[in-house]
Amino acid sequence: MRGSTASDLAADLEAAIRVGRLAPGERLPTVRAEARRLRLSPATVAAAYRTLRQRGCVTAQGRRGTRVSQRPPLPVRTAPVIPAHLRDLAYGNPDPALLPPLAPALRRLGRAPRLYGEPTLHPELLAHAARQLAADGIPTTGLAVAGGALDGIERVLQAWLRPGDRVAVEDPGYAAVLDLVSALGLVAEPVALDDDGPLPEEVARALAAGAAALIVTPRAQNPTGAALTPARVRALAVVLAAHPEALVVEDDHAGPVAGAPALTLAPGRARWASVRSVSKSLGPDLRLAVVAGDATTISRVAGRQRLGVGWVSHVLQGLVATLWTDPAAERRLAVARETYAARRAALLAALAARGIAAHGRSGLNVWIPVPEEAPVVHALAEAGFAVRAGESHRLRSGPAVRITIATLQPRDAPRVADAVAHALRPARRTAPA
Repeated sequence: MRGSTASDLAADLEAAIRVGRLAPGERLPTVRAEARRLRLSPATVAAAYRTLRQRGCVTAQGRRGTRVSQRPPLPVRTAPVIPAHLRDLAYGNPDPALLPPLAPALRRLGRAPRLYGEPTLHPELLAHAARQLAADGIPTTGLAVAGGALDGIERVLQAWLRPGDRVAVEDPGYAAVLDLVSALGLVAEPVALDDDGPLPEEVARALAAGAAALIVTPRAQNPTGAALTPARVRALAVVLAAHPEALVVEDDHAGPVAGAPALTLAPGRARWASVRSVSKSLGPDLRLAVVAGDATTISRVAGRQRLGVGWVSHVLQGLVATLWTDPAAERRLAVARETYAARRAALLAALAARGIAAHGRSGLNVWIPVPEEAPVVHALAEAGFAVRAGESHRLRSGPAVRITIATLQPRDAPRVADAVAHALRPARRTAPA
């Protein structure tokens, strides 16, 4: 680091991380050692490190020292470019052919411009969202509209938590949520899960360790496809009842195309939010999610939003409301849900036929535990398919690869399974002469 003030030191170190001079996981000098080198007070260096921790750029790891975060909120990682000759089974996008067309809904939108001072929430959108959520057992006393699932989750976390607070997160989990937790200066407490969702004993351990919040995906969990069951909801409710002040955040990003019913941990909680996005059902570019929650959480989310972006565009809100009330769009969603389920089942069956264990009860992804990720990713690329290594989804869980089934035709599932089986086959050894 270079500089004479804490802000100068922090800015210089942040720049080093941004351009790659310091890599994720790299250990920084101790406060005292750096203070001696720079001829500054230890308090100045400590303040610089504290600033970087609050920004999520570094983490304090006890005896392991202060290290560059594995997920710094800086553009140090670029999205991988998928070669044109490979089928994209990596990015997690929905199938464009299964999304409702926007043109008819756009033609039905009102043409009156919205101005400052007018209501920020679209009444028809709220009414339909309330009916949807209530039918799924989710309380609707407070509703807000956010610019997508991650925007909603970020606003809810910021409403209650401060840098340094611990958050229980699914492991493996959605890479963007793990990145967001780090970027907010929060500490991720990994919680193992199975096909029914987070394990109750793992949630109990995380909350006992001081986690102030739990982020859970009720269905279509990314990357494993886990989905809550009534029995798991009851077991988790018992655990959560011992921690009444813990914040529960539900990320229902797939909604009606998840292929599993919507279940919730919200009833009876003092601090909770359920975020339902339209990204997988209506399209990622709509950037809209409805946030249900307790009165205080929704008030804080809406108040902070008012001081920033103000509101989510009424064009987007009206478009989603129109699609939600269109019988043709509803039929398209039913087709999408059934198609994704068939594609997911085809790949799981092909893998099982080759003795390969995999997970994918719901959603758009199949998660395949493997001894090493790189050989499997390489083997699938040789077979013509781009898939995602599981590293970005993992904290303590073992290696795996994620395959998005959204556009994978059932006839192609055996080819994918063959490539995985080939990568996992033990190398043949030549007998000595």
